[in-house]
Amino acid sequence: MTSHSWSSAHPWRGIMVATALPLRDDLSVDFDAYAEHVAWLIAGGCDGVVPNGSLGEYQTLTNDERARVVRVAVDAAGDGARVMPGVAAYGSTGARRWADQAAEAGAGSVLLLPPNAYRADDRAVRAHYAEVARAGLPVVAYNNPYDTRVDLTPELLARLHGDGSIVAVKEFSGDVRRAYQIAELTPDLDLLAGADDVLLELAVAGAVGWIAGYPNAFPATCTELYHAAAAGDLDIALPLYKSLHSLLRWDSKAEFVQSIKLSMDIAGRRGGPVRPPRFPLTGAVEAAVRAATEKAVADGHH
Repeated sequence: MTSHSWSSAHPWRGIMVATALPLRDDLSVDFDAYAEHVAWLIAGGCDGVVPNGSLGEYQTLTNDERARVVRVAVDAAGDGARVMPGVAAYGSTGARRWADQAAEAGAGSVLLLPPNAYRADDRAVRAHYAEVARAGLPVVAYNNPYDTRVDLTPELLARLHGDGSIVAVKEFSGDVRRAYQIAELTPDLDLLAGADDVLLELAVAGAVGWIAGYPNAFPATCTELYHAAAAGDLDIALPLYKSLHSLLRWDSKAEFVQSIKLSMDIAGRRGGPVRPPRFPLTGAVEAAVRAATEKAVADGHH
C-alpha cells in the first residue's frame, strides 16, 4: 500500500468526492437519490465522499437537513471512515457542533474552513481549529482565501499542525508553489489537491489526495486520472488531464455548483436544480460548460 492509498488509518487520503446534493423540482432534498449517488461513487472507484461542502450547498440547508445529509452519507458509503463532512460555520461553536455530529454519525474525518464571516487573524484561526479538533476526529483544513478572506499560508498551516489541530490541508489557492513550501515547513502535513484544475500539478508536487468536484459526473475517468497522477505516470495522466481540463476548470469558478450539476445532467446523472441564491446557468457560461461536457462525453469519459 502506497502513501497515496486510502486506508482507514488515513481516511482523508485518496480521491474524496465533494458530493453534489440532489434536489427535487420543489428544491427539497432527495435523500434517497443522495444515498444512491454516494453508493455509486464508491462503487465507481472513488475512495470516499465529502458531504456538506460548498458543492453540497450546505449554506442553504436547514440544520436538520444538514445533519441528515451526513447520516445518509455514512450509511450509503458502507464505511463511515470514507465520509469527511464539511463542518464550516460562522464560528468555532457552530463548527464544533457539526464536528461532534459527524463523530456521532460515524464519520472518519472532517473538513474545516477558517471562520467564514470574519477576517480572523492567526490567533483566532488557531483557536478555531483547536476547538474543532477537540471533537476527536482528524481535521482537514480547507484553504479557500477567495471565499473566506483568510489565507492559510504555509507558515500558518505549520502552526496549526504543530498545535495538533490538523492532519491535512485541502489547498484551493491555486498557487501550486505552496506545495513545496508546505512540505519544507511541515513534512508530516498531508497535502490534498483542492481544485480540479490543478490536480496534476499538485499530485506531481506530492499531494496524497484530491477533494474533487467533477467525479460527480465522470467518476471512472477522474479516478483513472487521479491514480495515474499520484503514481507519476504522466503517459496516462497528461493526455487525460489535457482532454478534461476545459471541464475541470469550472470547478474553480463562482458557478461551480451549477456547472457540475449541469455536467451531471448531460453525462446521464441527475444533477438537477440548485437552491437560491444560485440560479441555473444561462448564456455564454451555460454554453461553455455544455460544450466542455459534451466534448468529455464524446471523448469517451465516464
